[in-house]
Amino acid sequence: MARRRARGKVALNAEINVVSLIDVMMLLMVIFMITAPLLTGGVDITLPKAAVRAAEARPALMVTVTRDGALLLDDVRVSAAELQSSLPALATSARGKAVYLRADAGVPYGDVLGVLATLRTGGIENVNLVAEPLETRR
Repeated sequence: MARRRARGKVALNAEINVVSLIDVMMLLMVIFMITAPLLTGGVDITLPKAAVRAAEARPALMVTVTRDGALLLDDVRVSAAELQSSLPALATSARGKAVYLRADAGVPYGDVLGVLATLRTGGIENVNLVAEPLETRR
């Protein structure tokens, strides 16, 4: 019979090497930090500043007037005629909802007033105007 040589027993390493996992996690975190601001959607407008209070969080219908005069209904571009024709249906669906009108600070006052008048004649009586709060100095 062949004899086996006795070898020294090697201790097992039971630790998990997490350094590479931390590297991957940090890389993913940097990628998410860079891409997260790009994912915010919406319309790029500069709201006028005024002494306003915060709006309460509830379902809302948003009508936006951009600097170039385009109308958006919940971030969907519509023409003035399309907005006016859809107002009777919107008036019934907006019951119990807040209706907000926001306009860029560079939009002439007459244009904003025209959209507000269109909303009111279409049956939406309670329209809230959106503004950016003034900065408070302490």
